[in-house]
Amino acid sequence: MIQTPDKNTNMFIDIRTSLFAIYLFLAGDSSALSNWAYIDNPSIAILIVLFSLLVVIYLMNLLIGLLNMEIGEDNNRVSYLIQKAEILAEIELFYLLPHQRRWHTWFPEVMYYYADVDKTRIEIKRLIEVGEWDTKEFTEMRENLLKLLEIKHNPIDNEVILKKLEKLEEQNTEFEKLLKEIRAK
Repeated sequence: MIQTPDKNTNMFIDIRTSLFAIYLFLAGDSSALSNWAYIDNPSIAILIVLFSLLVVIYLMNLLIGLLNMEIGEDNNRVSYLIQKAEILAEIELFYLLPHQRRWHTWFPEVMYYYADVDKTRIEIKRLIEVGEWDTKEFTEMRENLLKLLEIKHNPIDNEVILKKLEKLEEQNTEFEKLLKEIRAK
């Protein structure tokens, strides 16, 4: 004997319980629909199939969109190279035997790197203009690189430093004016 659905067995009478029934259906609990026979009510079976397909498609599209946004943020060459270096360091530290780490064919003393001369020259000039070229690291190598690329750069009379000093002087005069205005009040 099958009981006819009433307000105790039919979760779709009230909006709150119907939303809860849909949530349960998303979680895989179809007991809210077990009061009806699917043979007598083919529309319920059709709605169940449509609901399942649409929810799966919607959630997969949402997941793909979120992954696409995340990949777009991290899809640059620098993060790739950093990740690659971390993996290689992990392999060298944890998976190689001590005698393998001493092999010169795997770990040479000098590594050669190819760089396009024109692109390198443009990048160094950009670094000089921005003020990031004058560091205390690898001074000999930087001097040799400037000679090879025929770039004239004297860090003592650098125009970037002069421009920065001019900006600082302007900011200082503006600060003094503001200070005088505050004292006058």
